[in-house]
Amino acid sequence: MIARRGVTAVLLPVLLAAAAGCAAQQKGAPRQEGGAAPGVTGTTVKVGGVLTKTSASGYSTKDAEIGAKARFERANAEGGVHGRTIEFIGAEDDAQDAAKGDAAAKKLVQKDQVFALVPVHAPNFGGATFLEQQGVPWFGWATGPQWCGTRTGFGYNGCLAPKQGDGSQTWWGRQMAELLGGAEGKSVYVQTSDSSGSKYGGTTISQSFTAAGFELAGVDSGLPAAAPPPDWLPYVNKIMTSDDGGPPDVVVSVIAGTKFNVGLYGALKRAGYKGTLTDATSYDVAILKDPASARALDGVIAAPMFEPFESTAPEIARLKQDVEKVAPGTPLTQHLAIGYWAADIFLDLLGKTGKDLTRERFLDTANGSYLYENPGFGRIEYPKDHTEPNGCGALVRLEGGAFQVAKSMKCFDNVPLK
Repeated sequence: MIARRGVTAVLLPVLLAAAAGCAAQQKGAPRQEGGAAPGVTGTTVKVGGVLTKTSASGYSTKDAEIGAKARFERANAEGGVHGRTIEFIGAEDDAQDAAKGDAAAKKLVQKDQVFALVPVHAPNFGGATFLEQQGVPWFGWATGPQWCGTRTGFGYNGCLAPKQGDGSQTWWGRQMAELLGGAEGKSVYVQTSDSSGSKYGGTTISQSFTAAGFELAGVDSGLPAAAPPPDWLPYVNKIMTSDDGGPPDVVVSVIAGTKFNVGLYGALKRAGYKGTLTDATSYDVAILKDPASARALDGVIAAPMFEPFESTAPEIARLKQDVEKVAPGTPLTQHLAIGYWAADIFLDLLGKTGKDLTRERFLDTANGSYLYENPGFGRIEYPKDHTEPNGCGALVRLEGGAFQVAKSMKCFDNVPLK
């Protein structure tokens, strides 16, 4: 079930690279003067993306390219959009470097002459200002403030860095409350790192849980983001005594990285913690390949911002079929889903813009009371979601070495960020 009103969201994995406030100011994109739109012919629309395929830390979003390709291939097999097929030229690698991301965006627009950038999935993406100035649409996973306050950037999950007073997500807390049989009398403790993105996530997620009725036992942002600590005991002791001298009912980890969560959760379990553990990053098939990690994360509730792959929803069955056609045997990952759903929204907008396609007409359609609902990712609404999240998410439990759907995708009202 998807709530009819109030859309907004949050969430992360590397969402934690999200920063502390919407940066880019809304600007009017330059209007195209007559003639054919860049990247558009009578029979094709050319697009390409920017991903963090490689990085010094090993973090990679390369699977988003497979997801986008799978969705575009199905659209092409069905005849394209208004008689035009999608010419997907693949994605550039920004190597998690903002300057390289800016250069990649300029290459795609100026040299390759793409109509739009799909998908963009790079935590440190540096091409936002250029794309906004040029009036070039870009679609992907909003994980930082560069997605917020623009006219051209379309995160499938909205804006995760709302300004004070703008809408902030409540879905995570409300989904957890429903899962646990209500929030009354239950406490939550939020652990973040000392990075600005993690601290910001701690603020929005804490409010998500208190909006759902949980009592906030505490928030700690003292964990160094550079590397897991050699001794988890100080953090564990603080958590285990945070609720009037006892442990909280729920611990939320707003930390980017499986190694951090494995360390924290393992230490909490050794200390006798019996409550609920939840985070945004533990829905990862790679975890299942490491028995030690799978044991440490057993019972953890992960919070993806799309309908889980284990769902029986027709939209997920179709996603799996699409991926299998273009890349047989490919493991299903969050990054893959992000590329797929970003491409899906782009295609929907392409269809609603009509046969007479220019960037300006496309942007006018996207920013003119656009609403798209899909059980695969919830719903998106523009221009509203340029300044707040879409308010939708699901819950997945890791149990016995396998992921299980704990709560299917659902959308909830946002509340003003305090």
